[in-house]
Parts: sequence; C-alpha cells; structure tokens
Amino acid sequence: MAENNQKNKGEQQQDLNQLLKVRREKLANLQSEGRDPFQITKFDQTHHTDDVKSIYEAYEKETLKDYVEPELPPEPEEGADNETISAYRQAKKEAYNKKREILDANAPKVSIAGRMLFKRVMGKASFVNIQDLKGRIQIYVSKDALGDESYGDFKKSDIGDIFGVKGYVFRTMTGEISIHAEEMTLLSKSLQILPEKYHGLTDTDARYRQRYVDLIMNEDSRAVFVKRSQIIREIRNFLAGRDFMEVETPMLVHNAGGAAARPFETHYNSLDEDVKLRISLELYLKRLIVGGLERVFEIGRVFRNEGVDTRHNPEFTLMELYQAYTDYEGMMELTESMFRYLAEQVCGTTTINYQGTEIDLGKPFARMTMTEAVKKYAGIDFDEVADDEAAKALAKEKHIEFEDFHKKGDILNLFFEEFVEENLIQPTFIMDHPIEISPLTKKKPEDPTKVERFELFINTWEMCNAYSELNDPIDQRERFAAQDANAAAGDEEAEHTDEDFLNALEIGMPPTGGIGYGIDRLTMLLTDSPAIRDVLLFPTLKSQNTSSTPNSSQK
Repeated sequence: MAENNQKNKGEQQQDLNQLLKVRREKLANLQSEGRDPFQITKFDQTHHTDDVKSIYEAYEKETLKDYVEPELPPEPEEGADNETISAYRQAKKEAYNKKREILDANAPKVSIAGRMLFKRVMGKASFVNIQDLKGRIQIYVSKDALGDESYGDFKKSDIGDIFGVKGYVFRTMTGEISIHAEEMTLLSKSLQILPEKYHGLTDTDARYRQRYVDLIMNEDSRAVFVKRSQIIREIRNFLAGRDFMEVETPMLVHNAGGAAARPFETHYNSLDEDVKLRISLELYLKRLIVGGLERVFEIGRVFRNEGVDTRHNPEFTLMELYQAYTDYEGMMELTESMFRYLAEQVCGTTTINYQGTEIDLGKPFARMTMTEAVKKYAGIDFDEVADDEAAKALAKEKHIEFEDFHKKGDILNLFFEEFVEENLIQPTFIMDHPIEISPLTKKKPEDPTKVERFELFINTWEMCNAYSELNDPIDQRERFAAQDANAAAGDEEAEHTDEDFLNALEIGMPPTGGIGYGIDRLTMLLTDSPAIRDVLLFPTLKSQNTSSTPNSSQK
C-alpha cells in the first residue's frame, strides 16, 4: 500500500511538472512573437464587477420602463410532449431576443480587469468568469466578436491568467448579467496552478502561508480583510469627529514600556546600541499630551515576545488614544459610543452574532468593579481579605498558581482571570483595578489600593484597557521603582523606570484619560472570525523547509 501511495504521488508530481512546463512554453511562444504580457504596463479599467451589475440594472429599468412583455404560452407541465415543450422554448427565446434587441442598442460599454477563474470553451463561443476586488462576473467570448487570431489566443489561456476585458453588458436568457467581450487583453500570465476550484484552498496552514492564493480562492477570507480596512477607516472617522489628531511615534525604543509584556530586542548597528521593539504606544503619546496636543491617537504595530494562540500574535495592531481634561468615565462613554458606531457602520446593526452567540452592542454596557465581579463569580470579597499572606492562602485553597512577589492585588487579578472572565459575554466594563497591576494609572481618591482603570470585556475577551492617567511624577517614580523590584525578582514582563517620561511628567501633564484597543481582536468580533490568524494578512508562523513545492499541502 505504501509503495502504491508513493507511486501515485510520484505520478501526480510528474503531471504537475508537465502542466507547469506547458504554461512556461505558452509564455515563451508569446514572447517570441513579440506579445510578452509582462511588457504591458497599464490597462484602462473603468469599472469593477459590482459597478457593472448595478449600472446595467439601472439601465435596464430605465430602458424597459414602457416595455410590455409579450404573453407567453403556459409553462409545460411535467410529462408534456416534445412539441409543446419546443413551442414554449421557441416563444421564450423570441421574447428574450426582442428584449435583447432593445437593450443592446445602447448597452453600457465597460472595461474591467481581473483574474480568470473559470473557462468553458464551446467551439466558436466560450464563457469565462473574471474576478476582481469586488466580485466575479461572467464574460461571453465569441470568435465573431474577437476575430480568429484573438479568439485562438484566448483559447490557449489558462485558469489564473489576468485579463483586461472591454465590451458591452447584457443579461443572458438565464438572467445572469454578463459582458459580451469585444477585446480580450492578456495582462499577466499565471505560471502556477491554482487549487481545485470547488474546494478552494482549504488547508488552514497553507491559507496563512499563501495568503495571496487564499484571497483569490476564498471569497469569505477576502471579505474579512475588506471589512478590516473598513473598521480602521471608521475608527479614524469617529475620532476625527471628536477632534483627535492622528500621530506616529517610534517603534524602536530604548525602554519598552506602557504594558506588561516581554519585548523583542535588536541591535542598532549605526549607534552600536541595543534597542527594543515597542510593546505599547502609551508613553510617547502621553509626552504629546504634555506638549499640549490635547487629543491624540495612533494606530500602529506593537510587538510582544509571547506565545501564539487563537487570540495572540507576537506582532499586532493597537489603537491608543489620549484626551486631556477627562478621566476613565469619559473613556467609558467614548468606548461605548465607538463600539456601537463601528457595529452600525461595518455590520449594519448593533446586534451581532459571534460563532453562534448573539451580542448586543446597542444596550448600555454593564459595569462592575473587579472586586464586585470576583465576589459575584468566586464568592470571595477581597475588600475583606486582610493582607498579601491572606490572599496567597486563598489562592492555595483554590489551586491558583502565583509568584512569590505577588501581592494582594495581583492575587485578586488572578481570581478574576480564573473565575470571572469566562462569564463576561455581553459588553461589560470591569472597573477599579488593584494598584499592583496598574503602574501608570491614577489612584482612586477614596481608596488608594485601587486605581481608576477599566477593561471592556465582550465574549469573555478583553477588548480594551483604559485609565485615568497617572500625572503625578513623584507617585509615578515610586510605581516604576516597584516595577524595577519585580523585574529584579524575576518578572520578565515588568516595566522599568523611564527617566525621560518622568521628566515629561515633571514639566506637567493635565488630567488625562487614555485607552488602548486591540484592532485584531475587534476585527475578529465584527467579522465572526474564530482565530486571530484569520484577520491578519500575514500572521507569524514557524518557518518551513522552503524546498517544498508552492502549492503542496504544508503541515
């Protein structure tokens, strides 16, 4: 059996190599005849496929507004004789031809371009499907319209070739809006073979590694990335409506702060200095608030040296914004308004469905403090827990792992992750986090063990993180010192003292609210995508043996 399988694989590889060889020979013939498609530099694309369809529907409606449909004989019943069936078909064809004559007189002329994904040659006439960014459309290609030479060239084309098509629009007898080709220009020769058309590119790993093929073969995948672009555009539109400025800050930094994460490290040869890739946008954006810009945001890549799972990728897109003269209550209003706006603009409704779960973004978002949430779902009131040792005893009792340097607030957060997160399906603001896990956040005046911070949870996921920003430089220095101590105790995700940032705070930062959104997780939610890799065009993957054939199954 193993020998037979190996033999079959060998034969399939031989067949594949022969097909690839034929494609290269076709290209060589075109080049030898002075018709190299790769020397074409442009094509006048006037429409996309969806434009063509909407234009023709409008034209058809206007042209036929006074047209009276001829009366057809009744449709033959099952088992009718051939003469009855033939008469009905003839009457239907005559009615179609009469309407076509009226419509073809001034039919819209269009020029589209795209990849050929289907081809059916029938002697002197053929049908093909061309796909562009907006969809697919059928093309009718005839020898009479193109001429012998051009039609002969077309017949030699392959699935995957990119064509420019000029012609007029019509509707077939079966009702499909199509283009009657008057010119077909080969714009690029495909030298590889696309996956089998009915199943597309179904191997998940191959889809991620060959995203370009995935985008060609899988309409759903292409729609996700079109929608991702729309999400980012609408975030910008929303923030522009609130007078925010978009800015850019460094990716290579000496002190990677603003989050609890392990950074990537690299070396800057010109300065002979080690630098890090940023893990957050926060500290530079706050410097701009100090500088008086008042409302700033950035959408950019950040990098965290962590594992990969369905919701984490080591490089991802973050949106952070900072607004002077407001606090975390202001950030809650902005967040709720933005999520509702994005759902309406991108999904057309504030009630979305994620993997079978209905999520309502139209209702006011629920609010709970972290202590209230842990009390509700774990039955423990941490306000009544005496000290760090008592908190650690509770953790041991509940089999929750912790580090020696953890304090009561850290344990509260571990209880939250263990017992609460899985219950937060509908939008919920979790407020007033412990100070130990919030080194950049302003304390609550009435309870200095907690800070004015919230995280928004939807579908059990943390969707964003927001603060009343700490603007007291003395307090901030003390918080950094505590983080330095954690780092010395082995916490690889601890922050470190940033002297320039402290200097900025000493210059003076106004009361400020700030927030960070993970764009990838937000896109997962609004596109009903099960994994973060489904919303990243080129997710991080372990490198492969590059000797494998481009279209082979890659595991």
